[in-house]
This record gives sequence, structure tokens and C-alpha cells, in this order.
Amino acid sequence: MAHRVVLVVFPGVQLLDVVGPAEVFAGAAELERDAYDLVVASPDGSAVRGASGLRLDVDAALADVDHADTLVIAGGEEYAQACAPPVVTQVRRLAETAARVCSVCTGAFVLGATGLLDGRRATTHWAMAGRLRSAFPAVVVEPDRIFVRDGSVYTSAGVTAGMDLALALVESDHGAETARTVARWLVLFLQRPGGQSQFSTRLDYAVASASPLRPVCDEITADPAADHRVPRLARRAGMSERHLGRLFAEQLGTTPARFVERIRVEAARGLLEADSTTVAAVSARTGFGSPETLRRAFVRVLGVGPDDYRARFRTAERI
Repeated sequence: MAHRVVLVVFPGVQLLDVVGPAEVFAGAAELERDAYDLVVASPDGSAVRGASGLRLDVDAALADVDHADTLVIAGGEEYAQACAPPVVTQVRRLAETAARVCSVCTGAFVLGATGLLDGRRATTHWAMAGRLRSAFPAVVVEPDRIFVRDGSVYTSAGVTAGMDLALALVESDHGAETARTVARWLVLFLQRPGGQSQFSTRLDYAVASASPLRPVCDEITADPAADHRVPRLARRAGMSERHLGRLFAEQLGTTPARFVERIRVEAARGLLEADSTTVAAVSARTGFGSPETLRRAFVRVLGVGPDDYRARFRTAERI
């Protein structure tokens, strides 16, 4: 029998969270005949209108679905309504016998509400990672991952990351060649390079204006290329290096050196996106000193090198 994939949707769903994985599974089913049977289910069996305003027909009400081999919970800005008891109860019921339980984007909040993520590693859209961590303290949130597998539970980042996850599931079921063929047909990476950080918005450090760290952080941000070694930062702040490190850990969850590196990476990102300045010039202007130091920092922070980053994110007019 075909492997049944149940895609759970709700009003306000992000349609690409549904359609993207569905296209991957459908593509695999063309290559491996009848490999997957796709069922789209909503809370009450009614069609839903997605976040974009488009209407999506469904196959069944969640309560009428008798089983799922793979259960996929889509996300969307209205995910809170999917965390209500009727949906959570049905998701928990189907998860008991499913071989795999998955979420795309904010669908992770639904899995969190079922308790299925407790004690597990998980991810979600980079913009929602902090909120997921706050809502479910028992979950180990990994905000930079495209997708995470922990046992039989899979969670993915936002929107198109659901396709990355679906490709990984197809590869697990039918091998790398089938997954690679589907990826080529859909013009996708079989394994996307880098993590979510390369797509996130610029670093926003939440330091209160009254904090002694505020002038330190503002100074680093204003001139990333300046000498910001820890002893100099401590002297300028009028405190010991140990106390400075303690404040960074308490208020920003990082070290002074890592904060400086991240600010420099953000400055370099802007230069790489804006013009054709050489990587050597960018490294000098942002305080890295050498292209190799810049490259190592990019790989550490973003998961990709500066040349690859520029190729992906330079403005469309310059492509």
C-alpha cells in the first residue's frame, strides 16, 4: 500500500508549507509508482483560505482520518488557533501510530502543544525561534537549522524549508537518486548549504539604554573595524574583563568576542549585498583583517562563505 502522508491545514495556513512538501511527495510518486498517498485534512473538513487569500480544498476532517504513516503539520501566522484542543487532540491521536511526525515553520507550536517535542531538539522559522523557546521550555530549540530530526519527530524552518524536509524523507524512503531527481525537477538543492542565519534579518541586540553594556555595544556597531579586543572594551567601559564577560553572558547570551564577530559579519553582509567590493576590501573595512578570517567567520556564523553569500543575496539588478 502507498505510504499515507497526512498534511494538516487550518485557516490562515501558509500555503507553501502545504504545497511545497506535497509537490516533493507527488514528484517521488511519479518516479516510484504510487509511493505516496496524500491526504489534506482541516479541523472540520472545510476548505481553508490561506494567508495569501487563496482557497485550499481539503480531503477530510482531522477526526475522520483513521491513520497517517507520515503526519505533517503546516504553519502560518494563525498557528495559535491550530494549538486549540480539537486539533491538538487529533494530532496526538494520529501521532501515536504514525511512523513519522513532522512540522513546517510554526507547525512546531502545534507539536509543542501536544507535548511531542518535550525533551527533543526542534526548530522553526528563525523569527519565531525565541517565541517557541519561551512557550515550550522543555524543547531544545535550534534556531539556525533548516530541519531537525529527533527520533521519529521532524521539525523544519519556515516556508520553503518544508521542501528540504520532504526531500530528506523521500531520500530516506526511496534513496538518494530518487530524491536527487525530484530536487532537479523542482530546481532545488538536495541539501541546502548553510543554515537559517543567512536568511535572517540584521542582528538586533536588546540591551536596555540604562545598561552599562549599551555604550559598549553602540560603539562596536558604529565602527566595526576598530580595535574591539576585550581588554580595550573593558577599559573603555570602566570595568574588569571578567565583569564585562559576565554582563555579555547575562544580557546577550554570548561573549564580547563573539558579539564583535557577529557585528562585523553583519557589516560585511551589507557590503557584499550592496556592491562589487572585493572580499579583501570588505574584510579590511569590517575589521577582519584578511579574507580568510572573514571567510571563517562567515562559515561559523552563517554556514556559508562570503562569495557564496554574495552570489545568493546581491540585488537582482546586479545579477
